[in-house]
Amino acid sequence: MQKGPETKSGTVLHGHCLCGAVKVEITDPKGPAIACHCTQCRRQSGNYIVSTYHPNETVTITGAQHLKWFHSSPDRPRIRRGFCATCGSNMFWECEEGWISVNSGCLETPTGLTTAYHIYCADKGDYYEIADGLPQYAKDDYPSD
Repeated sequence: MQKGPETKSGTVLHGHCLCGAVKVEITDPKGPAIACHCTQCRRQSGNYIVSTYHPNETVTITGAQHLKWFHSSPDRPRIRRGFCATCGSNMFWECEEGWISVNSGCLETPTGLTTAYHIYCADKGDYYEIADGLPQYAKDDYPSD
């Protein structure tokens, strides 16, 4: 789906919400990590979000009874954001059929992932600068395969 650095084949990533009720396992993650500065991500998290996209079949979620989904884009009904209903941890974003984005902050480190670029920079907050030297895209005009 995206271009950029990938993790080593055979890697398995594990993560969980703050309280541990919702757990995630990603088999053979491909990366890269992408920083999103859109208004919705900032409102949901309090800042920008760094996440990675994976095919659904490589992501296993346990504790689904604690997972709640919020449809954040009424004009795009397949888009939804997943969070732990117990502790409120922001964990997932389903962006298109067959893919799920896992917020990197819920993953155990080291992840082996590298942030490749920033998206929705035109919407970023005025209280921080993006100064890491990575490519920046105004909206969703970022590279794709």
